[in-house]
Amino acid sequence: MDRLERALFRLEQGFELQFRLGPTLQGRPVHVYTNYPAKGHKFDRLTFRPLDWVYLNGQEDDSDKYCRLDLTVAGSYQYYFSCGENEKVGSGYIVVDPVLRVGANNDILPLDSITCQTYVPSCLGPLDGWLDRLRVAKETGYNMIHFTPLQKLGTSGSRCSLADQLELNSDLCPDGKHYTWMDVDNLVEKLRKDWNMVCITDVVYSHTAVDSEWLRLHPECGYNLVNSPHLKPAWLLDRALWRLSCEVADGKHAERGLPALIQNERQINVLRDVLWQQVFSRLRLWEFLQVRVDEAVQQFSRLLQAGGVVVGSGSERTKQLKIVQDPEHRCFGNTVDMNSALHAFTPHSTKLSHIQESCNSFRQRLEELNMELYKEMSHHAEQATKCIVESVVYERLAERGPKLGPVTRKHPLVARYFTFPFDEMSFEEEEQLMNQTDKACHFLAHNGFVMGGDPLSNFAEAGSQVFLRRELVCQDDSVKLRYGDKPEDCPYLWAHMKKYTEITAKVFAGVRLVNCHCTPLHVSEYMLDRARALRSDLYVVAELMQSSEEQQNVFATRLGITSLIGDTVNAWDGQDGAPWLSWFGKEPVGSFVQPSLQPLFPAAAHSMFMDMNHTQQSPIQMRSVYDCLPCSAIVSMACCATGSIREYDELLPHQISSVKEDRRYACWDPDAGISDTTRVSLQTGFLTGKLALNKLHQELAAQGFTQVYVDQLDEDVVAVTRHCPSSHQSVVTVSRRAFKNPEENHYKHDVPPMFIPGQIEEVVLEARTIVRRKSSNRKDDRIINGLSKYMVEVKEHIQLKDSKMVKKADMVSKPSGEFVQEVVFEKLTPGSVIVFRVSLEPRTQKLLGALRRHLIQFSPQYQTDSRTERRTPRVLTVPLKTIMSRLTLADMNMLLYRCDAEEREDGGGCYNIPSWFPLKYGGLQGLMSVMAEIRPKNDLGHPLCENLRQGDWLIDYISSRLLAKGGAVGEVGRWFQAMFSYLKPAPRYLLPCYFDAIIRGAYTTALEAVFQQMSSFVQNGSSLVKQLALGSVQMCGVGHNPALPPLSPQLKDIPHSSEGVNNQQEQSVSLAAGLPHFCVGAFRCWGRDTFIALRGLMLLTGRHLEARNIILAFAGTLRYGLIPNLLDQGKGTRYNCRDGVWWWLQCIQEYCSLVPDGVSILKCPVSRMYPTNVSEPQPAGAWVQPLHDVIQEVMQRHLQGIKFRESDAGPQLDRNMTDQGFNVEAKVDQDTGFVYGGNRFNCGTWMDKMGESEKAHNKGIPATPRDGSAVEIVGLCKSALRWLVSLHQNGHFPYATVTIRSEGRSLSVPYADWDQKIQENFEKNFYISHDALDPEEKHPELVHKRGIYKDSCGASSPWCDYQLRPNFTIAMVMAPELFSVQRAWDALDVVEKKLLGPLGMKTLDPDDMVYCGVYDNNLDNDDFNHAKGFNYHQGPEWLWPVGYFLRAKLYFAKKMGKDTYEKTVQLVKNVLSHHSVHLERSPWKGLPELTNESSQHCPFSCESHASSMATILEVLYDL
Repeated sequence: MDRLERALFRLEQGFELQFRLGPTLQGRPVHVYTNYPAKGHKFDRLTFRPLDWVYLNGQEDDSDKYCRLDLTVAGSYQYYFSCGENEKVGSGYIVVDPVLRVGANNDILPLDSITCQTYVPSCLGPLDGWLDRLRVAKETGYNMIHFTPLQKLGTSGSRCSLADQLELNSDLCPDGKHYTWMDVDNLVEKLRKDWNMVCITDVVYSHTAVDSEWLRLHPECGYNLVNSPHLKPAWLLDRALWRLSCEVADGKHAERGLPALIQNERQINVLRDVLWQQVFSRLRLWEFLQVRVDEAVQQFSRLLQAGGVVVGSGSERTKQLKIVQDPEHRCFGNTVDMNSALHAFTPHSTKLSHIQESCNSFRQRLEELNMELYKEMSHHAEQATKCIVESVVYERLAERGPKLGPVTRKHPLVARYFTFPFDEMSFEEEEQLMNQTDKACHFLAHNGFVMGGDPLSNFAEAGSQVFLRRELVCQDDSVKLRYGDKPEDCPYLWAHMKKYTEITAKVFAGVRLVNCHCTPLHVSEYMLDRARALRSDLYVVAELMQSSEEQQNVFATRLGITSLIGDTVNAWDGQDGAPWLSWFGKEPVGSFVQPSLQPLFPAAAHSMFMDMNHTQQSPIQMRSVYDCLPCSAIVSMACCATGSIREYDELLPHQISSVKEDRRYACWDPDAGISDTTRVSLQTGFLTGKLALNKLHQELAAQGFTQVYVDQLDEDVVAVTRHCPSSHQSVVTVSRRAFKNPEENHYKHDVPPMFIPGQIEEVVLEARTIVRRKSSNRKDDRIINGLSKYMVEVKEHIQLKDSKMVKKADMVSKPSGEFVQEVVFEKLTPGSVIVFRVSLEPRTQKLLGALRRHLIQFSPQYQTDSRTERRTPRVLTVPLKTIMSRLTLADMNMLLYRCDAEEREDGGGCYNIPSWFPLKYGGLQGLMSVMAEIRPKNDLGHPLCENLRQGDWLIDYISSRLLAKGGAVGEVGRWFQAMFSYLKPAPRYLLPCYFDAIIRGAYTTALEAVFQQMSSFVQNGSSLVKQLALGSVQMCGVGHNPALPPLSPQLKDIPHSSEGVNNQQEQSVSLAAGLPHFCVGAFRCWGRDTFIALRGLMLLTGRHLEARNIILAFAGTLRYGLIPNLLDQGKGTRYNCRDGVWWWLQCIQEYCSLVPDGVSILKCPVSRMYPTNVSEPQPAGAWVQPLHDVIQEVMQRHLQGIKFRESDAGPQLDRNMTDQGFNVEAKVDQDTGFVYGGNRFNCGTWMDKMGESEKAHNKGIPATPRDGSAVEIVGLCKSALRWLVSLHQNGHFPYATVTIRSEGRSLSVPYADWDQKIQENFEKNFYISHDALDPEEKHPELVHKRGIYKDSCGASSPWCDYQLRPNFTIAMVMAPELFSVQRAWDALDVVEKKLLGPLGMKTLDPDDMVYCGVYDNNLDNDDFNHAKGFNYHQGPEWLWPVGYFLRAKLYFAKKMGKDTYEKTVQLVKNVLSHHSVHLERSPWKGLPELTNESSQHCPFSCESHASSMATILEVLYDL
């Protein structure tokens, strides 16, 4: 039950989101709740509503039901689900992206087309002059403007230190004029409508300027010494450090070696000494943690002397004292919880000596605690010293630091952590202020951040020691705001910030969350909820670069962040370029087309990828001016929002100071010349290149170029491809970075050639950074200007031959027929960019266009144009659906399945993927199982994808395999051949996605055709029903050699092959026992397995004719009164199973009841191969009798008694069996009516493992002989008798009795009497009573489980009768009338607790001494019970008995009442959910024969077993 609060699920508006039950929740009362508002309702984060379940086909099936949300409102929404009494067992968030609109017609601005430019309002000047300066963004192709705060700033002038969040900055108002937020709104709306530009701005919730007037009036809005007294030690330390700083600035420590100008390590060492000796030692901060020992001991002594204390032994006393934290956090203010003291130091008696002894022990423990607290504070002091020293080193000595120079009051030794709004006074006077509430409330903690800290924890709250340990990177111009947990905790602050938010949301389309990681999440949630109430499609961006991906997801999901900001500034070398577009791209080139209904996987946050942002150092200082253009080109190719700042585009060589910059941005003037520093035109900086790149970025987003590929051609050459998956056009940008200035550093001349698939149509852009001949880099005093020495030379939309960067570009054809263009570069100098537009070669383009038109029949996603194909292959003029409708289900077995053994029997084999594995099937399912793993992950590096790219072997295998079959299957092969003919010439990178589209389309069409031929139960059933029904197609097929003997020529509707009139061969479908072990040759058809599976896989799926033929084919092989165990076409048969014939009779009974006019089968002619026990095999039609006579023979022979020795007995027949094991016997007990038989040397039921190990001495010994009367055979016999009685009464069966010879005379036994005899004797002989004195119990000493039914009766080893196994549940389903309801229910409860596993049933009680749940047929040691898999049925969990257990449970639950039945249905659904998951995940798409204990995979099991799938399908039918 997943909690997915830290997983990001992003969706666009218009999607339908479905919630479906996972396997652990199926069959349980689950309800889903969400705070996504119902239609017509407003969003309230705390209001959750339940979602209704939607049932497909009106059936309450847990595997298919779902809840749905139609997502039409942007924001962050939470969901959770409950299960029974558990109110909240799983939860998560979904984020719905906003829709931005621009222009007079409100056109949609796609998020991936955003190109954003940042502006600092103070550099724009008065509001009435903004348009001229902002026009630069419009003319250079930007469609979004980001403003840093427009509010009144604090005295520091820092852009994000706001003095008043509600007031517009007065700098925006010219003399004599007052602008309001309405004027800003008008400007923003003009930009949106007239310029098609969206405006966003910063919001700052974490802090406010230290000089905010409202903060002076409401100091409770910050962390002060009154509302946060835990900060007192940190404040005291901060004041001491300020005094030390002043002393250093005044030279008072110069004689000790600590001057004001700190220049070396020696002086740093002196600083360490001074800190420890003159600051920490004098402050005695440990006293804030400690207890006054004397006072505590006196109080303790008084309590003891007052009496009332329970006297203890003193021997087991614990010394756990509880220290009570002083709420005022005063020195020695902490106290001791005297209850804990009295408990820990109880005196031996009330004598004064004993009381004094306890007081002494108490004192000793207090002194120990105080010492521990002293050490704790010392550790904090050590960390504080370390942080102080590191800060001084960085600010004054480090090469990349600010080098502040001498310590002064303006630039103190370390930043101050708290405000101090009072005049200078002595340290002692300051200490007094700390305890004066009216003064202490104004000592406010500054804001900042903690390097490497947890962004989800608040560093200013109690419990954090960040201020004390000096770990805060402090912003001493701002105060950290203290919101509390809810608006009631600080009403003024919440109301103030709410109004600030509402003003912002009314004016701007979006916000950038400044210091997002430092703002409490619940605060940001509240404010954004208020903003979205006014502007539902609010665009929210934030920068969380120092957070982990998981932490970023927390912020993105909780706050509904649309885009996370990333930038290129930190990419110092070429190798850092490669991850960029894996972070900021959508999907790789050649990605698979995902189905319209698909699982929602956690996603990466959408990004705004920036050249740089306004808080960073200029890349020109960090790298070189030549790197700006190629770096920006890489950014523009990202499939996400992109952005930059004006300084970057205009080549400003330094960062604009957030405090000192008083110059203005230049205004736009298209005619401005090169030397004009006061105006901006396209000749400024690299604005010409920026315009081209912005236009390209927007064009790529608008035209669906959603796929990205990044290729590092060389250490400084990066190629980025954007690909359109519908038109298959590509745009390829090749950028040569310049990390160092090429004017001063050597770069190699040669650049590696590039191979571009397809044909280059044009050079979209060719640009390089060059030096102007006549220009200077003079810094203007009034206008912000960049390096005018440099410019960008740009050419757009030129032919390849006119390029100055391409030496040659020859078209080359690969052996596969793919065309690529080899591009050889020249003059691709550092700072250069070239962009190619690439299309497919014309012939390939036409072929893929035709292919896409043929794929439209599977999905409208492939729609491109309406052009028709001149010469369409005939087979493609017919919809595939029509072609598929001509295939029989036996043909579908060939098309979809057939494992390697089946394929090899036909002379082939399953396709083997080099460097990987062979496919599980030769048919389409083999591919679909692999593609289902590859497709959702876009795993284009998978060996199968690589094999497709390398050659046509796989696609040829698919069509050739089907063509070889001829007929309707061959027609499908021709369809594949024609479809693949379009694909073969395509660029190899496109083969996997189109191959998948073809295979998936054909596969889903085939499944539709399969289900159309099946019963309404399947057609209207759940997905689990359909998956299991496909087991019928998987297992039922026509092999190379017929598996069944020929049917009677008199029989109608016998299928034949269509190889010609004179060469017809009977093509009867046979049912394989399991894959891959039991599917070919003599081991394909097993009598018992066939008829356990036949009801589920053939009768319930509607394959009545094929089921009839299998029943009649086995009837023809009847011999000795038994059907074969191993069929082998009826010629190499073995008649060594006692139960197979009873399963056969059960299937005839089911056929009669389930099939319309099913009783007609009883008159069908049966061609007997063995009319007598000693007959040689007879040809078809030589000996024919109706099926009802064959049934009568079975009953007559059993009552008469069956006893024979297997033909050809000996090691040539079975190399493990002993001689006695070849003797087969089956009779009916005349007293009880029970069928019995077998001996201790053979095993005639489904538990038929024969020992094979000579080492372990178990060879020839059956592990589970189950001789006597096996419980399931008794149940099957009872079922048959009940049925025959009813058939005769209804005139469908001519026999009412069985006549046998006994003691020389004929004896007739009515079926009704036989039936009644079993009824009367069953519970007497099989039920193990709870009564230890039960007179019916013959062997009470062997009983070890009571309230169950025996596994057998009359076994040669009596203890075997009493073993708990799942077999009596089969009898419960076949003959429920044999069981008392309550007894049956209690016995089923024991089975559930002891035998039920995740997928299967334990075949033996885990409490049994020979239980072993792991089957290993290769193990050969001296362990009698395990060697050579002797424990095959002694613990491993078989799947098919689960079906009978669940069916029995459902049957008797109905008898127990409605409540019990409803609970049982939940249990059944929950059990079946595990089978559903296994089917979904198994590459075989089947259920295994067995698993090892606890559902562990067993490598010796069939991976897909007919009986397993059949019996689970029967459960669903019963439901």
